[in-house]
Amino acid sequence: MKRHPVLLFLLLISLAFVPASNRTEAQGTPDGPQFVAGEAIVKYSVGTTVAQKSRAMARANARAVERLSRTPGAAVSGDVELVAIGGGLSVADAISRLSQDPSVEFAEPNWIYSPEQTIPNDASFEQLWGLNNTGQDINGQGPGTPDADIDAPEAWTLTTGLTTVVVGVIDEGIDSNHPDLAGQIWTNPYDPADGEDNDGNGYVDDVHGWDFANGDNSIYDGNGKTSVDAHGTHVSGTIGANANNAIGVAGVNWNVTIISAKFLGRRGGTTANAIKAFDYITDLKTRHSLNIVATNNSWGGGGFSQALLDAIARGANQDILCIAAAGNGDRRGRGINNDVTPHYPSSYDTAGVLGATYDAVVAVAATGRNDELRPWSNYGVNSVDLGAPGSLILSTVPGGKYAYYNGTSMATPHVTGVAALVNSSLVLTGSALKSKVLSAVDPLASLAGKTTSGGRLNAHKAVTP
Repeated sequence: MKRHPVLLFLLLISLAFVPASNRTEAQGTPDGPQFVAGEAIVKYSVGTTVAQKSRAMARANARAVERLSRTPGAAVSGDVELVAIGGGLSVADAISRLSQDPSVEFAEPNWIYSPEQTIPNDASFEQLWGLNNTGQDINGQGPGTPDADIDAPEAWTLTTGLTTVVVGVIDEGIDSNHPDLAGQIWTNPYDPADGEDNDGNGYVDDVHGWDFANGDNSIYDGNGKTSVDAHGTHVSGTIGANANNAIGVAGVNWNVTIISAKFLGRRGGTTANAIKAFDYITDLKTRHSLNIVATNNSWGGGGFSQALLDAIARGANQDILCIAAAGNGDRRGRGINNDVTPHYPSSYDTAGVLGATYDAVVAVAATGRNDELRPWSNYGVNSVDLGAPGSLILSTVPGGKYAYYNGTSMATPHVTGVAALVNSSLVLTGSALKSKVLSAVDPLASLAGKTTSGGRLNAHKAVTP
């Protein structure tokens, strides 16, 4: 027997309603479709008169609110109307009464629709609260606040990234053989491994990038040990770990190309090598017209360096953003005000340097799964641009493994990932890209007066044209 859809609806939701005095804006079963309380949509049969409409409305204590459509060529026939339900009737009761009137072709709820979400099948995706926070427990540390995240699944309905969009990771090296990074790390088509500097950039066989710490083309020196090149591998996974491959985690970008400019070694890195790393990335863009939109800089320390600022400005002039960690506080774990005590490179400003017309540096603070500014995160209303998830962040580490890390280092690649995601659907200059990302934040009380934007990164808003 074929079941009438309205009767089936009534059967399924008859227990889900509350008295009219307790109605909220939306109703429905917790995991089912939602609809507007106190409203219904009514379709009248062809030839229905005004008097017949009034009779039908009286059955449900309803009144017409708005005519939605009318059958062409008929004065009063075949109308579809939005009606308001009164008299304490539930939507289910009103639909039942309206459906019994011979002039009503059908009556149905005024359903509520939401943007579709794209959820990948990666095994540990549920632990990526920074991308999709449903209030789930994270690594046994307790639940967070639903929607205290960057709205990545909503963004992915618009774009999942493009491999033609490129970011540079200036950091430790990257385990390019990690299953969740395979195919995401740049392979240089201009300089194959043949012992020659085929593209003439001064680096022989820079197949996946260059190791400025050791002066060679090996961007990974860990041999499966998580203590070596783990940091660079971790931030790379947040930017662009393979998604929907049923293993591990998902990056902000499902498709992106990552170039390694390794300058941090076992004993850290030097200004000289950082300068070379920035200039290497900038040269690749100018030499090969690669669509490099940003560098990720999850590091800091040292004093002001004009030479390093100049290198960042050279990238700015090629529309390359320098997205940088704001810093992780003092030795007691207390966040530092960068307005008072600058933190480099996040406190640099490229505007006016070597002709740069804008500040290409984006400084990133760390937020937690309850949208709080983490107590160890640096801040500064004039020097730190925005917040991003940076606590209990699960990502890739060498040897095909995964680990939870904390820090503004972990917040920064969320922003870099979103910058790349934006430029996969919009072609923007560096200045416009920075403005797009910062103008799309979710305002937070915890970041008001602590960051320039006063908000936390939102990928969906950023990629929305």
